[in-house]
Amino acid sequence: MKHVLKVYRAERYSPNSEERDRAILDAVGRIMARQGLNVTGTDEDMLTADTPADIIISMARSAEALTALDAIGRRGATVVNSPDGVRACRRSTADRLMRANDLPAAPLRGTDGYWIKRGDEAAQQRDDILFAKNEEEKEQAIAHLKARGISDIVVTAHVNGDLVKFYGVAGTGFFRTFRHSDGDYSKFGDEAVNGRQHSYGFSTADVHAAANRLAELTGTDVYGGDCIIRKDGTFAIIDFNDWPSFAKCRDEAAEAIAEAVTAKARLKTIKR
Repeated sequence: MKHVLKVYRAERYSPNSEERDRAILDAVGRIMARQGLNVTGTDEDMLTADTPADIIISMARSAEALTALDAIGRRGATVVNSPDGVRACRRSTADRLMRANDLPAAPLRGTDGYWIKRGDEAAQQRDDILFAKNEEEKEQAIAHLKARGISDIVVTAHVNGDLVKFYGVAGTGFFRTFRHSDGDYSKFGDEAVNGRQHSYGFSTADVHAAANRLAELTGTDVYGGDCIIRKDGTFAIIDFNDWPSFAKCRDEAAEAIAEAVTAKARLKTIKR
């Protein structure tokens, strides 16, 4: 019987979202257990290069965990998301890939303020992402991050419009979008900067195509993110994540993820 290991994301990478992140991983695990697989779990901080597994479904983000997953993958285990995919989802890398491949990223300059974000890792605390109303505040925010020892910084102009969250599983056709509204879950409350939603129309197919292309470029199977829909229906992707919580579509997402993982695993021969 093949062993499936769930690797839970460390709490520091799940600010105010630890239970949601665990819930999607557990939902996928239950589906795979019903397929007759032996499913267990561990925290990413407990993972080592010697951890035994045939299939790993992982939300890990730490450098140490990703290095361990590299070693486990070299032994023949199927790992989703791949360590290289998670690394490529780092904000500065994803931003560079979007601009190099003509994907709809936020502009670098504008007149409505700026977002200053740490680029080396996903946000772990409130001041990893800062909004500046003008050039002076922008420079202050950059200085603040540098004072914390963060030199990899992404600066983009604020985009006015509706915030839409998207979720996808590459290779399955699964893709969902949800408009952010008052009362929705928020890690740090930054969505308030956009103000009220206007219900601007947009093409879900166009967002799907752009997000799926970025998933291909990063090598990420399970992904999500945020985009801003402008009044004219165009959009800018402002965030792209490896393995989000899928809180609004957890059950159907779990089915798609399990499908993608088992399809990949059947192509592998595990080395003993």
